[in-house]
This record gives sequence, structure tokens and C-alpha cells, in this order.
Amino acid sequence: MCMECGCGSGGSPRILGGPDAAGPSTPHDSGGPGAGPAPAPHHPHEHPEHSHPADEPAAHEPHTVTLHRSLLEKNQRRAERNRGYFRARGWLVLNVMSSPGAGKTTLIEQTAKGLQGRLRCAVVVGDLATDLDAARLRAAGVPTVQVATGTVCHLDADMVRRAVQELNPDGLDLLIIENVGNLVCPADFDLGEDLRVVLLSVTEGEDKPLKYPPLFHSAHVAIITKSDLAEAARFNRAAALANLHRISHHARIFELSARTGAGMQAWLDFLVAEHRRVQNEPW
Repeated sequence: MCMECGCGSGGSPRILGGPDAAGPSTPHDSGGPGAGPAPAPHHPHEHPEHSHPADEPAAHEPHTVTLHRSLLEKNQRRAERNRGYFRARGWLVLNVMSSPGAGKTTLIEQTAKGLQGRLRCAVVVGDLATDLDAARLRAAGVPTVQVATGTVCHLDADMVRRAVQELNPDGLDLLIIENVGNLVCPADFDLGEDLRVVLLSVTEGEDKPLKYPPLFHSAHVAIITKSDLAEAARFNRAAALANLHRISHHARIFELSARTGAGMQAWLDFLVAEHRRVQNEPW
């Protein structure tokens, strides 16, 4: 998917600041789990706004498919190394994905607050630009590292490796990765997570799982967010649940409002249980 989405190339992902950064962020580039420094990932894209005679799809389709496969295989190898690093430390790792504005940052902020005294949390945030979400989480007392992806429309395993190097690995139980707001390309890229968590806000409508099946199908957990706005948004809960059960039939489903706290306790208890499972599971 990402090879054909036309979202641009040439942007170099950067790690902005560290978990306790204050004031303007500065780029960092250091080693990550189990490996030395690596170059920023090449992220080739096509640009439909212009074309050249030699750029006809038939001329380059085999090369494009091979390049795409190579990119994903390289990412998968890095993701498995990340997973080994995380498991060796007993971390539970979440990859939180949604469209922009579905409530990822608010949910993460309230999750970290709700788990105080139960699980020690840190966050890696991916955004195209700015560190506004990371600054907000840091202000709430959550160790957070920002990845500015430039024109890259998703996080990949190597970006996560580099970001995690900024964290203190000894004081952590739960790592939450807030992926770039995008319902397409993140589905293709394993980051080394234990659980893929996809959000569907009531303000988006009930049909998102049907429109973006790869991402929703890949999720271990689906969360209906902003439940306090369901009536105002005329959200059809029954239709939304039916669509989730159809596409994300194997996923655990939660309904909650991070703003009011409704439904949050079940989500928090689930995370504590999952952390216990990861710690006891052989790797």
C-alpha cells in the first residue's frame, strides 16, 4: 500500500528530544535495541502529480513489487529484533493506530494516569511534524519520545528502535507507541508490538472498519472512543459493533470515553492482565 499512496518521499525521520525534554526539541539519532546506529529508512513513493514516459506502471511493476517486498522483509527482521528486546525486559508493547483526531493522545494520557501504581508507562509518538502530542504527554508526567517522520506516513521498526534508545529501560512495564494518524500504511509495518490497538471514534461513523479492512483486520484490540459523544453524533452502536465483529472478528472490543472515564477501568485491567501474560510467556 505505502508504495503506491503518493504521500511523498525525501523526508528523513528524526528523534526529537528525549522523554524529559523541555523547550524546543532538537534532533537526536542514536542506536537502538540490540544494534548500532542505522540510517534513516528509505521510503520510496510514487508521485501521481507528474509522470514520465518511462514511468508507465507496466514498465516498473516487477521492480516495484520486489522493492516493496524487500522493504517489508527488512522491517520485519528489525521488528523481530525489537520484539526480542522488549520481551527480554518484560515490557508489554502497544501499537496504537487510528485516523487523525480519533483520540489516541487523550486515551494514552488517561491510560498512563490510570495505571499509576500498577504499571510504569512510556510513550513513543509518531507525527509528520511538531512535538505537540509528546509535549502534552510529558507535561502529564509520562516519559515520551517524539519521532518526526517528515513525509513518511507511518512509523517503522527502525524508527521505534531509535526512539526507544532514548528511554530508561529499567523503569518501564508498558511501552505505548502512538503511530501516525493514518488508517492505511501503518497496517503493513510490524513494530515489534505485542498488541495492535485500533481506535474508532463515534464521530467518524460506523463504517470505518468496512472502508479500511486491512488495518482493522490486523488489530488485536478495537476501541470505540468518545462514547460520551455518541448521542450527539447519532452513532449507530449496533452497526459499529456488527462491522467490527465482521472485520476484526478476533479482536477484543472496548467502548469508552477517556474524557469522562466511562469504560476506562475495563481497559486498564485488561492491560495489567496482558502485562502479566507477557511476563509469564516464554519467548
